[in-house]
Amino acid sequence: MPFPRSSGILLHPTSLPSRFGIGDLGLEAYKFIDFLAQSDQQLWQILPLGPTGYGNSPYMCYSSMAGNPLLISPEKLQDQGLLTDEDFANLPEFPVDRVDYERVKQTKMPMLRKACDRFQANASEVERKQFSGFCDATASWLEDYALFMALHDTFEGTSWHTWEPEIAKAHPEAIEKWRQKLSAQIYFHQYLQFEFFRQWSELKQYANLHHIQIIGDIPIYVAHNSVDVWAHRDIFAINEQTGEAALMAGVPPDYFSEDGQLWGNPVYKWESLQQDNFRWWVQRVQATLDYVDIVRIDHFRAFESYWVVEQGETTAKNGKWVEAPGEAFFKVLQEKVGNLPIIAEDLGTITPEVLALRDRFEFPGMKILHFAFGGGPDNPYLPFNYGRNYVAYSGTHDNDTTVGWFNQLSQHEKDSLLLYLGSISPDGIQWDLIRLALSSVANQAIIPVQDLLGLGTEARMNFPSKAEGNWEWRYRPDVLTGELRDRLKTLTYIYGRAPIRS
Repeated sequence: MPFPRSSGILLHPTSLPSRFGIGDLGLEAYKFIDFLAQSDQQLWQILPLGPTGYGNSPYMCYSSMAGNPLLISPEKLQDQGLLTDEDFANLPEFPVDRVDYERVKQTKMPMLRKACDRFQANASEVERKQFSGFCDATASWLEDYALFMALHDTFEGTSWHTWEPEIAKAHPEAIEKWRQKLSAQIYFHQYLQFEFFRQWSELKQYANLHHIQIIGDIPIYVAHNSVDVWAHRDIFAINEQTGEAALMAGVPPDYFSEDGQLWGNPVYKWESLQQDNFRWWVQRVQATLDYVDIVRIDHFRAFESYWVVEQGETTAKNGKWVEAPGEAFFKVLQEKVGNLPIIAEDLGTITPEVLALRDRFEFPGMKILHFAFGGGPDNPYLPFNYGRNYVAYSGTHDNDTTVGWFNQLSQHEKDSLLLYLGSISPDGIQWDLIRLALSSVANQAIIPVQDLLGLGTEARMNFPSKAEGNWEWRYRPDVLTGELRDRLKTLTYIYGRAPIRS
């Protein structure tokens, strides 16, 4: 569905300031929403909110429906009487500009355990009913997730396919045995989800009251070491004997990578999904839309056809394209959900069939300005080639910042950009691209907060070719100044993206 003309900021909550070493759902998140509202932005785009596994990537989570406990605000727990000043007395010295995930886990998880114990011992009758109601409402995914995470703790963080055979294969008798044995740990993980979604719901309500819509993100694939694969192995291409991915996801060799990209996630058994009327996928989208307003679907092209690599391959070279029932799925989803507030991440090598699927359901596509200046006038990322039903970005979480990108351009690319712009703004190349995105005909424009701040490569969120060291950047308190707010507000008004007030 097309969306009204508007603009917003891309920022993952982990990048917010906090004295606990990682951004969370506390005061700084509310201050960020205030900045959005005061600068006439109407969109806040985030990355997936799930509990992250290896590499701390929000695109490789233990669950496609759960929330990340590390985003729970300890200060909000203190407001509830579940933590005290004493619990914050010996906080370590955290990096100011980055997340040290291991130190954060070592600090926050014991705090969350204390809060859980106090909640379990002292919760009021109303709070107990709220907790029970949450567990009942989310039972379709929470029961499996809480058991999976309890088992994950018990087996010292190893992948589920290496656990004891009966529970690795999710035999009903083994599940019942472990549910009883790990009841206390299961309660803890249920409680963490209860608090996460309570805090997130309050934050989203605050955003919506300030006329800010939240754009969430659904990765097309899920991590192999996840509750989704463990509990729903019938819809994933896994080796029944070993539990490993039998058919792996990725993309074929291209201009950027002669070996392609081998992601390792198991691909879907689309025939099994379709026979079940896509129940798991529908549930996943509905669960996401319970806590965001709009959804960006990552690697949208895989709903039309996807690249499959057999187990044992070490690169993505020897794969093949397999057709997917995307049209049938989105028809079912439309019947269940109604209007589909979906943005299609349609970057990379896209075929006419993929574009036809996107346009069949009127999903906005994406246009990235960093891709616009390497070719001629027919480059589809140049603003004069846009249609209206798109989201224009200066860059995304997978790109360098605009300042970093510009500094690494070839002289030919810099010359092309300079000819297009006429001249570079004395305030920096980032403001030229912000202006280009906002002035385009695309219905939405999204700017990474790093570009607003004029930061270089040191503030990049993700290097897709690196397995570690990503997703760490944070901004410092008080950098979202009144001057920055007013400048963004002015450009937003000039280019017709400010909210219409009655």
